[in-house]
Amino acid sequence: MYTSPEILSSLKKVEETRAERFKHKDEIPRMSAAEKDDILKAYHPDYKSEGFENLKVGVNKGDKVPHELAAYLQAHSRIKDVKLDLEKPDYDVDVLIIGGGGAGASAAIEAHAAGANVMVVTKLRMGDANSMMAEGGIQAADKPNDSPAIHYIDVMGGGHFANKPELVYKLVTEAPDAISWLENLGVEFDKDEKGNMITTHGGGTSRKRMHACKDYSGAEIMRTLRDEVLNRGIPVVDFTAAIEIIKDEEGKAAGAVLLNMETKDLLIARAKTVVIATGGAGRMHYQGFPTSNHYGATADCLVLGYRAGAKLLYPDTLQYHPTGAAFPEQILGALVTEKVRSLGAQLVNRDGVAYIHPLETRDVNASGIIRECSTRDEGVDTGNGKAVWLDTPMIEMIGGEGTIMKRIPAMYRMFAKYDIDIRKVPILVYPTLHYQNGGLEITPDGMTTKVKNLFVAGEAVGGIHGRNRLMGNSLLDIIVFGRNAGKESAKAAKTAKLGKLTLSHVAEFENELAAAGVTTELVSPKLLPNYTKQKDI
Repeated sequence: MYTSPEILSSLKKVEETRAERFKHKDEIPRMSAAEKDDILKAYHPDYKSEGFENLKVGVNKGDKVPHELAAYLQAHSRIKDVKLDLEKPDYDVDVLIIGGGGAGASAAIEAHAAGANVMVVTKLRMGDANSMMAEGGIQAADKPNDSPAIHYIDVMGGGHFANKPELVYKLVTEAPDAISWLENLGVEFDKDEKGNMITTHGGGTSRKRMHACKDYSGAEIMRTLRDEVLNRGIPVVDFTAAIEIIKDEEGKAAGAVLLNMETKDLLIARAKTVVIATGGAGRMHYQGFPTSNHYGATADCLVLGYRAGAKLLYPDTLQYHPTGAAFPEQILGALVTEKVRSLGAQLVNRDGVAYIHPLETRDVNASGIIRECSTRDEGVDTGNGKAVWLDTPMIEMIGGEGTIMKRIPAMYRMFAKYDIDIRKVPILVYPTLHYQNGGLEITPDGMTTKVKNLFVAGEAVGGIHGRNRLMGNSLLDIIVFGRNAGKESAKAAKTAKLGKLTLSHVAEFENELAAAGVTTELVSPKLLPNYTKQKDI
């Protein structure tokens, strides 16, 4: 409930201007390419040089990354002074999948379908992932007025043409089949009375290709994938984190050192191929931003892959979702799905002005909000920082009474807990750290470019989305590239011959740290965030 005089004064202006803004809702101009470049360079966190440093060791030596990531990429291994018997593995499988989100589950299903002996390890529980928290939908060009070619252009443009073309081609051409695969597994997509898929726009899309399950699309997809993994009897080792990739004497990925998160026991998993699918990095809180991410999103994938010799692509680019909840404080940073804007809600400043098109790409809209709250001083003081309004009552002015409960019920419930009825009053938003655009570099078969038999899928991959991701392409990439990693890792496992297992690369990395003069008490991967004054877990 809004009670502060400043918020109530600004709210009154928003309500007074709503009718006029509604009348001219289709006249808000889009930014030119030059205007977008200018606002990004001036306000987007990726362009703030003080937030980054250059790596001193590893494959990406000299490249810039956020300070918080550099600290853990250049930290000590958790097994630095531990002797392990690699010849007596606790697990011995064909395909080891690290991560229990949508990408890991998709990979497990396809690897199992290909006849491989598969095991999933996840540091929390199966499904505790950003996949579960995705809300807005999944893109696929499967309508008559659309095509994978048009989808391709949207993705490349949204990523500032920094995307790897071969990965984007795979993403968009396999998207329609991904939707069919999910529907056949049991995902309940929104459909009209005739059984046709309901699709909407997202920021940066030129066609309505967003397929959704109300505003809990990720939860519905993850529910279905998790059930399929369990129904197939695929072993899942919960509360067990991978803390180091094991290689063989030829340098191929050959398993992982695992840490039981409860007992702290160390375990050895031997595998012919390994799939990294550990997700993102929001809980690193780069540049002090809040995050929409789940509790375990601490960049494990980057640390594991990097120390094993895999190359990072675009580790300096993150996605700050423009609409994170800014009030009340209890839900600071929680995701307010882009679907709210695709249904008609406007971004409005303190004085009731719709200052930007609501469906500009995420990086542009995030920069616009930061601009309003900083140099323009047009933000609303929430008591915990500045914010702008997202005028949700406009949704039912456009779509009719009941639209919010029908299309975005989870958003209604999240704010209703705090006596804010989004059907009647707008909500306050500010950018939240949402997605890791960069990650480990792969070839189209999903294998890292530097380490053989090490596959990567999902948010851990770099290059699919370039330097900015469009809404709905993350749920798509976990399916397309998750399935791909499962098939290709199972295929590779059939002919893989493992040599003697070794962790010599870990010792070599430690030597490189010493030679570079890196001194630190940190160990990595981080595993879990720490919101106390105690040392990291």
